Amino acid sequence: MLLHGYRKEIFRPECNPRFQSLHCIAHLDENISEVLPYLNTVLGGHQYFREPPALTLKSHGKLITLHPREIAINALRDEEEADRILEWLRGEINETWEKRSEIRPSFETPARPRILEILKLLPKTNCQECGQPTCMVFAARVAEGGRGADDCLPLSSEPKARLNEYLRQFHMGD
Repeated sequence: MLLHGYRKEIFRPECNPRFQSLHCIAHLDENISEVLPYLNTVLGGHQYFREPPALTLKSHGKLITLHPREIAINALRDEEEADRILEWLRGEINETWEKRSEIRPSFETPARPRILEILKLLPKTNCQECGQPTCMVFAARVAEGGRGADDCLPLSSEPKARLNEYLRQFHMGD
């Protein structure tokens, strides 16, 4: 077992104290830097940095950044959500560490979908049925992983299938 425990700190963002969401920093009892490239492979990291070592994930609808001695999670509903995600991460960290001999570590940031390629597959009507002001903004949200083909209501089945196929290469489709 690599990660035994942590001390959790929950707070509202200082930049805007009226925000309803919470942030969490978990101060880790152990240094997890050696497992980060393995987690990058297993969890499909969003961004990986060699120096200083850090891995950013998009999971559970959150941005989660793992550093050698801390984990940061943004936009939480409540402390219970933080606990669930932290316990999930502790399990992933420890399981990945135990199986590291079977995993090829990745020190790269994976390719990401391109906004303009997504936009080409959209109807480009700026209808706002998706809740976004323009198709360009919607395409950016899709590229970030926050929206998907099903969120574009005017998208017919064939273009929807093409968009899902495009996103699948980034492990984001269907």
